Amino acid sequence: MDARINELEVKLSFAEDLLEQLNLTVFRQQQQIEGLQREMRVLRQQLQASMPAEQHSLRDEIPPHY
Repeated sequence: MDARINELEVKLSFAEDLLEQLNLTVFRQQQQIEGLQREMRVLRQQLQASMPAEQHSLRDEIPPHY
């Protein structure tokens, strides 16, 4: 009986360690995701700022030979 309890305690200890490692991994990934989202937001703003205010289609332009 004592051997089974010891075995269960060892397994529980490993499971707790694994859970802690997984939580840390998820936390780091969430930080990376949030950082990437901030970067995407900045890039999107930069792209919008660099685009001309009035967009036109090439079909609206008359070719030079007309």
